[in-house]
Amino acid sequence: MIYGAMKFSIGGSLKLAFRPWVEGLENIPERGPAILASNHLSFSDSFFLPAVLDRKVTFIAKAEYFTAPGVKGKLTAAFFKGVGQLPVDRSGARGAGEAAIKAGIQVVESGGLFGIYPEGTRSPDGRLYRGKPGGLARVALATGAPVIPVAMIDTEKIQPPGQVMPKLMRPGIRIGKPLDFSRYQGMDGDRFILRSVTDEVMYEIMKLSGQEYVDIYATAAKRQLADEAKAEEAKRAQKQAQAAGDEDGRAQSQERGGDEDGTERSGA
Repeated sequence: MIYGAMKFSIGGSLKLAFRPWVEGLENIPERGPAILASNHLSFSDSFFLPAVLDRKVTFIAKAEYFTAPGVKGKLTAAFFKGVGQLPVDRSGARGAGEAAIKAGIQVVESGGLFGIYPEGTRSPDGRLYRGKPGGLARVALATGAPVIPVAMIDTEKIQPPGQVMPKLMRPGIRIGKPLDFSRYQGMDGDRFILRSVTDEVMYEIMKLSGQEYVDIYATAAKRQLADEAKAEEAKRAQKQAQAAGDEDGRAQSQERGGDEDGTERSGA
């Protein structure tokens, strides 16, 4: 009931305001389990995709969203539960990875749609990054459920980092044909199979999205961009310090020149 109410209110508002276009809705099964594997461009991806589907989609979210204290914490927990987010406890021995896999398997085995972002985090620059082989492939091979590739289009342009008000524009969603990996079912302990399954899904997402593919993890790309930003900031600070030093030097030189002129004039 809560999901339905949230979908009617939030989903309806999103569809009315942004009018997202959709291709491939026929590839979503009317019933039965499936895994929706999507690229990840924006926080809003987890809202636009469920908004255009008739069926409930369950994504995963960190458990802290559901356990924060106070009124704000309760409202946040109610919101995430309402939109179909599943809390994942990251305190285990292997953290969020194992918890996410168990949560995904539970959703799929109950006959639901499980949504996952194989990149593991939002793209820092709009490009498509290497998929992590743990979550997606292991859930698929443990359950035998079909994997449906999904491409979110232009959602990162609606509210870029630092922009408070979202831009009213039409994002897009392309839904590909289901991929069958049942031939590998039970082989979720083979890292080469996991890598192969993940790469095949990412290739299909790349074709649907038209994104440039980068064969490194998005988390590594974010670290690299952060390091480059720090280095650039250090260069700017060094240039500013050098410019300030040069200005001080010129001022001191002018002062010395003035003193010398004054001395010469008084001597004359």
